[in-house]
Amino acid sequence: MTLKTFWKKELYNLFNYCKEKGKRVEINDLFNYSKVNKSIEVLQHFEPEKGYYLAFSGGKDSQCIYHLAKEAGVKFDAHYNLTTVDPPELVWFIRNNYPDVIIHRPEKTMWQLIIEKKSPPLRMSRYCCAELKELGGKGRVVITGVRWAESVRRKSNRALIEAETNQGMRVRYNQDNEESRKQLEICPTKGQHILNPIINWTDAEVWEFLDSNNIEHCVLYDLGWERIGCLGCPMNRKAGEDLEKYPKIKAQYIRTFQKMYDKRIESGLTCSKWTSGQNVYDLWVGNNKKQQIHVELF
Repeated sequence: MTLKTFWKKELYNLFNYCKEKGKRVEINDLFNYSKVNKSIEVLQHFEPEKGYYLAFSGGKDSQCIYHLAKEAGVKFDAHYNLTTVDPPELVWFIRNNYPDVIIHRPEKTMWQLIIEKKSPPLRMSRYCCAELKELGGKGRVVITGVRWAESVRRKSNRALIEAETNQGMRVRYNQDNEESRKQLEICPTKGQHILNPIINWTDAEVWEFLDSNNIEHCVLYDLGWERIGCLGCPMNRKAGEDLEKYPKIKAQYIRTFQKMYDKRIESGLTCSKWTSGQNVYDLWVGNNKKQQIHVELF
C-alpha cells in the first residue's frame, strides 16, 4: 500500500467515524483518530484466548484503555486493587461509574505492611506497590495504561509489549508484529505478560479521547490532582499537602509510624534521626530533600 493510498483510506475511515459520533471533522481529528485506531488494532491483534486482564486504577489512563478495549470488542475483565490508603472519591467514582470492575481487598493493609517492614514506603523501597497493587494477572496478558510521557524512566524501561521469560526476565518489544505476537504465545504463562496500548500517547491525547467521547472523569482531577494514586505515595511530591485534606488518614500514618518506630527499637535497629511517629511523618512528607534522602538510608 502506498502512502497516498494509506491516507486516503484513513480519511475515509475518519469521516465515517466522525459521522457515527455526530461531530464535525477537524484537522487534528485525523491524527487523533489514527492513534486511537492503532491502539484498537493492537488490542485486537494480541487478544488472548482467555481475554485480557485489564489493570484499572480509576485514573484517566486506565479509563482510556478500558474504553479502547470496549471499542475494540475484545474480551477482558477489569480489576482494581484496594490499597487501604485510596482516596475515598476515587473508590466512589469506580463503584458508581464502573460497576463491572472487580475490586480486590488486600490480605494486609498498608498499616500492617509499614510495621512489618519497619520502614515507611520510600522512593527506593516501594514495597507497597509489590504487595498491594501488582499481584494480579499472573498467567494472563495484562493491559495497563502506562505511557512514556509520564516520566523519563518509563520512556527508557517500558515498551508496547513486555513478555516474561522462563528466567524471570522481561523482554520488551515496540513493534506489534508477528514476532512479538509469537513471543507472547511461547513465553510461559505462569509469568505476567504486559500490553501497553497507549504507550506513546500524550496527556493531551488521553484527555481528548475521554472528552470527545463524553467520558466522565474522577473529581480529583478537577481539584488539581495531576495523577491519582494512594494517599501518601512517596512518588507524589505533594503527598504532605494532599494528606492535610484527609486528617484521619494522616493521623493513622502517624500512629502507625509510632508502632513502626517502637518495633525498630525492640529489634535493635538504628533510629538516629527518628524520635517518634510524628517525627518520622514530618521527615517522610517534608520538602527538605536532605531529610528525605536521610530517611531513605534506613
